[in-house]
Amino acid sequence: MRPTTLLFLVVPPLMWASNAIVGRMAAGAIPPITLNFLRWVVAILVLLPFVWQRLKQDWPLARKSWVVLAATGFLSTTMYNALQYLALTTSSPINIALITAAGPIFTLLMGYSLFQAPISRAATLGAIVSMLGVAWVLIRGDVLNATRISFVPGDLFMLLAIALWALYTWLLRSRPAEMSGYSVLVMQMAWGLLFAVPMVLAELLWGNYAAIEWSPKIYGMVVYVALGPALLAYLCYQQAVIRTGSQLPMFFLNLTPVFAALMSVLLLGEFPELYHIVGLVLIVLGIVLANPPKKSV
Repeated sequence: MRPTTLLFLVVPPLMWASNAIVGRMAAGAIPPITLNFLRWVVAILVLLPFVWQRLKQDWPLARKSWVVLAATGFLSTTMYNALQYLALTTSSPINIALITAAGPIFTLLMGYSLFQAPISRAATLGAIVSMLGVAWVLIRGDVLNATRISFVPGDLFMLLAIALWALYTWLLRSRPAEMSGYSVLVMQMAWGLLFAVPMVLAELLWGNYAAIEWSPKIYGMVVYVALGPALLAYLCYQQAVIRTGSQLPMFFLNLTPVFAALMSVLLLGEFPELYHIVGLVLIVLGIVLANPPKKSV
């Protein structure tokens, strides 16, 4: 695997791990759907000037493929992170990570049922081993901790989110091959923001949230989730899907809880423990098993 491809695979889970931490910090300060809307407004305003000329060239392709662009925009920009932020208002990070770890399973089953994609033994074995690694991190290397995990209504939002993300990953293969990835992302943002408007209005009118008290910290959180977990992560994820297909990027998402755990450790001033290392080894092993080297002819 080329280093650039590996980078495209690793950056999204790294960014989304930090997104979960910032999203948890923002819970109660910014309504979840509003936070998702604001991050994409900032992201599209930053990206648009750099891709405007290319977008004009790609406009005929965008018009021709508006259905797939609208669908992927709805699944990603509108729904995924809105549901994640909504889940973080009531659910714990450990539950969110556990549900996110089911992403490869969703991808395999959805690919098989909707897109007639075969499920290989390697992918199945890799999914199992990788999820064992995630589980080991979640229970902090103590099997007894598994009995203390409980699910709350917010977990249902994340369960729906990861299912929609798996569908988005498969539909992403249908994007126009001749269309720039930047143009694709801008169109997805535009469609996603359009779909999000009524959701934001509903949240503001009936969501029973306190008014946002704007401060440098709040501005900083919005800008960060827009430039990092939104713009940079999505561009890398699209490139990862283009280069490796729909399954492998979902396996790499299992690195998200590992990165989140390490970030939390660093923020607390603690050193990584043995269970972090064991979990990371199992997750990486699962990724390797799911992507065996091709035999040369």
